[in-house]
Amino acid sequence: AALAVAQTVLSKAILIFCWVYVRKYQSRRESEVISTITAIFALAVALISSALLPVDIFLVSYMKNQNGTFKDWADANVSRQIEDTVLYGYYTLYSIILFCVFLWIPFVYFYYEEKAEDDGNTCSQVKTALKYTLGFITICAVLLLIGAFVPLDIPNKKNSTEWEKVKLLFEEFGSSHGLSALSFSISSLTVIGMLAAITYTAYGMSALPLNLIKGTTSAAYERLENTEDIEEVEQHLLRIKSKCRDGRPLSSRDRRTLQQLEERLRTLRRRERHLESIEKSWWTKFCKAIRPLKIVWGVFFIIVALLFTVSLFLSNLDKALHSAGFDSGFIILGTNLTNPLNMMLPVLQTVFPLDYILITTIVMYFIFTSMAGIRNMGIWFFWIRLYKIRRGKTRPQALLFLCMILLLIVLHTSYMIYSLAPQYVMYGSQKYLVQSNKTIDVQPRNVTFVSKDCDADAPEDQCIVTRTYLFLHKFWFFSAAYYFGNWAFIAVFLVGLIVSCCKGKKSVIEGEVDDDDSDMSDDELSAYYH
Repeated sequence: AALAVAQTVLSKAILIFCWVYVRKYQSRRESEVISTITAIFALAVALISSALLPVDIFLVSYMKNQNGTFKDWADANVSRQIEDTVLYGYYTLYSIILFCVFLWIPFVYFYYEEKAEDDGNTCSQVKTALKYTLGFITICAVLLLIGAFVPLDIPNKKNSTEWEKVKLLFEEFGSSHGLSALSFSISSLTVIGMLAAITYTAYGMSALPLNLIKGTTSAAYERLENTEDIEEVEQHLLRIKSKCRDGRPLSSRDRRTLQQLEERLRTLRRRERHLESIEKSWWTKFCKAIRPLKIVWGVFFIIVALLFTVSLFLSNLDKALHSAGFDSGFIILGTNLTNPLNMMLPVLQTVFPLDYILITTIVMYFIFTSMAGIRNMGIWFFWIRLYKIRRGKTRPQALLFLCMILLLIVLHTSYMIYSLAPQYVMYGSQKYLVQSNKTIDVQPRNVTFVSKDCDADAPEDQCIVTRTYLFLHKFWFFSAAYYFGNWAFIAVFLVGLIVSCCKGKKSVIEGEVDDDDSDMSDDELSAYYH
């Protein structure tokens, strides 16, 4: 009952956050009900899916006592039922993600694009949107078919009894809960999510904390500089126009310069209006008041980012040295090189529920830094920037892209957490009983047992593997791709950290006013701040 109440409260909190977030960034002029609802729903699904990992770990851990024995209620039938419930929860959420990524979000995107280009009837817009969406549906069908028939036989390593045991778990998982097609499709999307995490999350983990620490420039100081720039451009314009006062035509070079200066002047005057609105807004005054708190949060976030990166590096190094190899997806069945996160979790396990709070915090941190990375960089297709993410001015198409990227990143989050703490993600805080080496009595019936943390050496009936672990490693070649993706993630984070350190303070209207903006968008930012 308590768990149900907590889930209800969490769901409501997530929906409220998603509504506030989407309303904060969506354009007031171009907003539409269907795109807004789609963005809120997709963002909520992403956050709910990310919360399933801590729940999975908690449930398998809660079945056993600290002394390694099962609780009275956790018999074989109940344990199997709970495991199935978690597994079906994964399949349900992942099916919804497939539906959003391959059908609903593309349909709404193309429907809105068609509406923006043609004010024809609704039936024509729906037909055109369905025609383009059919391509995404075809890709999904191909992935499902490949997943249904792809061979899962993994070359076995000699003298690796632990690996054989895990392989048997995979086979049991596959035979009793099929749905290989769905798993393959989700794993394919997870690879795309890995690329999105390397691009956006790695940068966001460095940019977000340093931006909080550095802060932004003063609006009053920027207005003063902007006024000087306006005067300089106006004087330059007067000098060029003075050349044609006697009726002589301007040269082609002067005409090009005149056009560039006039565009520059329009941009500077828009900046002037925006800076004036921000300087007078209550939000700016509030941000100044909480400036010390922002610095504290920035320091905390950069410590978490460094902890995350060091743990990921040591975990990847451990896999490189001690895993079963490339053809097993670099799966590691124990921890040979410990990392800070693996050191903290056993300590926090002794005080309920500190370990679950830490895992939940890491998952949420991963999601919010992804949001920050997307917001700072915008939506890119290779070297072409498609959309900008700006407060009160983001187009519906950009919000749909943002939510789709977050859905893909969330799929990769579980593997990132597993990379940081493989033993914990696999077994949680479970323990099992082993016979003590100490002899208390010469009588054979007086045998003592001690509890030990669950690992690959534990009997199959003594330790319950999380559904997350089995789901992550159903296809070894995807696990191999994730392993190399982790190295790329670390490299991009370090580059982003260097770049963020070298950059100065952000403008108070960074990205809000650009040369390619229209004057029509000026009122939207003013409305946002007032």
